[in-house]
Amino acid sequence: MNQPERVPTTLTRVPNRTVPPPLDVVAIRAQFPILAQLSRGKRLAYLDNSATTQKPEAVIQALDHYYRHDNANVHRGLYELAERATGAYERAREVIARFLGAQHDEIVYTRGTTEAINLVARCYVQPRLEPGDEVLVTGMEHHSNIVPWQLVGAKVVAAPVLDDGALDLAAWKKLLNPRVKLAAVVQVSNTLGTVNPVAEMVRAAHARGIPVFVDGAQAVAHMAVDVKAMGADFYAFSAHKVYGPTGFGALYAKRELLEAMPPWHGGGDMIRTVTFEHSTWNDVPYKFEAGTPDIAGAVGTAAALEWLEAVGLDAVHAHETALLDEATRRVAKIPGLRIIGTAPGKAAIISFVMDSAHPQDVGDVLNMEGVAVRTGHHCTMPVMARFCIPGTVRASFGVYNDAADIDQLEHALQTVKRLLG
Repeated sequence: MNQPERVPTTLTRVPNRTVPPPLDVVAIRAQFPILAQLSRGKRLAYLDNSATTQKPEAVIQALDHYYRHDNANVHRGLYELAERATGAYERAREVIARFLGAQHDEIVYTRGTTEAINLVARCYVQPRLEPGDEVLVTGMEHHSNIVPWQLVGAKVVAAPVLDDGALDLAAWKKLLNPRVKLAAVVQVSNTLGTVNPVAEMVRAAHARGIPVFVDGAQAVAHMAVDVKAMGADFYAFSAHKVYGPTGFGALYAKRELLEAMPPWHGGGDMIRTVTFEHSTWNDVPYKFEAGTPDIAGAVGTAAALEWLEAVGLDAVHAHETALLDEATRRVAKIPGLRIIGTAPGKAAIISFVMDSAHPQDVGDVLNMEGVAVRTGHHCTMPVMARFCIPGTVRASFGVYNDAADIDQLEHALQTVKRLLG
């Protein structure tokens, strides 16, 4: 009997690359002032990084400096403050482009991954849709990579997820057909931690003339991303998941696609000319950026990405992988605890259920022990349906987590067993 094709058992790594030195986690944690506080009278073990990450001093100071010294509107004023604000705003675009391996004019500012997906749905997919056309996704997608395609009238088709949380890659490839207008795939599952082989998926889709959107929200803080090497037509991320401010993100798209897409918001700065009878549009990427933007968000995002580059993504990945391995080993020993999502090469996310307690009750006990985790469906209801569960408890790790966080999580789960059976 043929076995389903699975994702690679390891993340893509450069052969013979020198192992990065261990991170100085004590020094890193000291750069995050929020981690110094107590939670319910206990040391704060923050393990909800898949939902949002905390912000280092470098980001906080960049935001503070902008508002104290450079605050002005961009692309309009000729005075000094406006020049500085515009310079900082466009420099952030250069930082984001470098971080993703893209060009300056291929980066569109958005409020985050969700808005980026809606932009692609409205401006790329909807104008090309005919009755019966499909958007191909995976069974592990976040709601934001499902609902926008439905809103524009596409038929959403999902490739199945295997019992360990890996994508059934062979099944996904078989679903590529002439009706598919776009393949939209999450790079790293926010619930299962599964790392999808996006470069291989892009090649397979392109061989059939199908463009690919990659949701990178859970990837950019944990691994190096090169959109050109990946071959993605669209790629999006949210700043708040990569140690930056909330309410800001970016969409990468190939320039020729941006040129062919209509704008989706109208207003100031996205126009070239306006009359009561007719308007014309600004160059890309600006034709997608109507109105006064989140200038501070751009500045803070640039600071976050440069901070993370200085730490080193290879070192971050090695650190988080070690945390994942140790935490998995220890929580898996707890009687009645079952991990949901065990695909090889997964990211540093542990979703689990306990026989003796509902996920919300587990989360309540962990909260009293100073452990911050997420409970529920994590905006992935189809994943919960796939595994026949109401929700999970999710512990997700970041660059500032350490062995003490694992100790605290394990102790809190032992408390759950004692209190709830």
